[in-house]
Amino acid sequence: MPSPFDQSTYQVRLEWGVDGLARLAPADVVVVVDVLRFSSTVADAVASGSEVSLDDAREWSRNGAAVADAAGHDAVVLLGSLRNAAAVARAIATVQERRQSRTSVSVIAAGEADDAGTARFAVEDHLGAGAVVAALTDLGIDHTAPDAAVAAEGFRALKRALRHMISASGSARELADRVAATERMQASGVVPTTVSHAAELDALDSVPVLRDGLFVAFA
Repeated sequence: MPSPFDQSTYQVRLEWGVDGLARLAPADVVVVVDVLRFSSTVADAVASGSEVSLDDAREWSRNGAAVADAAGHDAVVLLGSLRNAAAVARAIATVQERRQSRTSVSVIAAGEADDAGTARFAVEDHLGAGAVVAALTDLGIDHTAPDAAVAAEGFRALKRALRHMISASGSARELADRVAATERMQASGVVPTTVSHAAELDALDSVPVLRDGLFVAFA
């Protein structure tokens, strides 16, 4: 029997973290949004022509990489952020055109996890997820669950204040104090996206897609 929380009656859905992904009905496409810094950083790397291993990403992203890993067996997995929200929407439209059928989309905001693994709300991921949902709506993929609609309207209302919202977030303040993940990213050859760049809307046309354990450019 369907759960009242699986959002299965909607084409575009939104939830938080690995547990949220499990609550949703299976989707054709899963968009992982981890603005600071997993999805932004991998999108930048892919835009520069690099590929990023999911195994390597697990070493420096316990949130977004975990969601991508959990989703990767049954769906097309894309990475979304403020930097490539419109491009992600276009990629989903392409997937739907290729499938020639209505394509369900789960947008998963990664959130932040504390040392005990407990996830919490992250304003940057709510805005990033909202940006993706808003871009889908602009393309006519607009049968959205209430959760997704609220995120999209929140993004639209705060669109002019993205830089302030992101830089003032707890996650940004934490990064300013330096975190161990920064050194792990640099050691693996990945250049972390800065907080200010992560707040830039639609700066990239590149969309990472997970294929055979690697994030590569969607084409």
